[in-house]
Order: sequence, then C-alpha cells, then structure tokens
Amino acid sequence: MGRWMKPEVYPLLGAMAFVTTMVVVQLTRNAVKNPDVRINKENRKKAVLENYEEGESYSEHGLRKFLRTRPPEIMPTINHFFSGSK
Repeated sequence: MGRWMKPEVYPLLGAMAFVTTMVVVQLTRNAVKNPDVRINKENRKKAVLENYEEGESYSEHGLRKFLRTRPPEIMPTINHFFSGSK
C-alpha cells in the first residue's frame, strides 16, 4: 500500500472487508435460493408458484435451526455469575 496507509487503518479495513463479505453472501443467497426470485422464464410465466418445500427450506436454514436449540442469552456466563444461579 502507499505512504498514506497507516497501521491504525488496518482494523477498519478488516471490519469493512468482513461486512462487505457478509453483504455479498446474503445477496447471493437471496438471489439464488429465495423462492420469490424467478430467474428462468418458465417460473416467471406462472403467477403463483406451488413451491412450499422450497420456501420452507429457505426460511428454516441451518443457522436458524442451530439457534433454536440454544438458550436466548448473549453472555450466559456473565448472566449466571450475576444472577447467582449455577
């Protein structure tokens, strides 16, 4: 990089690269897997698609299934420490 690049800027670049990657992944997921997006001509001709299984698999993705089994706590160790329950 050039002379204008300072070491203090690297964490900001890392954070921006991470966020940009998250946005690209989400947009790609929506464009490819979303049942409401109709790319091919055959599906665009239909007014209503009967694709309940596809919609179910889109909305019930792996991360949501994993988080459903976890307790709704952000920092469980700190919560248990201050609440006194063990």
